[in-house]
Amino acid sequence: MITRALKGLLRSTGIQSPIDPKAELYRNMIRREARMGGDLFGPPPAGVRREFFCLDEHTIVWHEEWHDTAGRLQVKSVRYDVRPSGVLKTNNNGQYLAVSRDEVRRLAKAMQIYSKNLRIELYPFATV
Repeated sequence: MITRALKGLLRSTGIQSPIDPKAELYRNMIRREARMGGDLFGPPPAGVRREFFCLDEHTIVWHEEWHDTAGRLQVKSVRYDVRPSGVLKTNNNGQYLAVSRDEVRRLAKAMQIYSKNLRIELYPFATV
């Protein structure tokens, strides 16, 4: 249903062959969720782009970008992988480390707030 509507919209704008409308829709929704999640703990400081989102049911990402005083782009990404044996994280695609119980609790609380905000602001029509 969505695919048919997207194809019709793309056709009406003159775009003949979309790469993959479902993938593009998914990417756009993740971007919206990431922006909303970036404000989870308040707005980021001026000049900082912050994102927080669920990539899939086992992966949570915290990402920030800013320019330092020399104008160089700085990036910090934390990826959490939720596994049956516990939660692991990697900073900037480095080594995976086990997450402490306290950090797991904070992450779980953040995910509860994130999920609630998504249900209210982005997906009020969806049922759980």
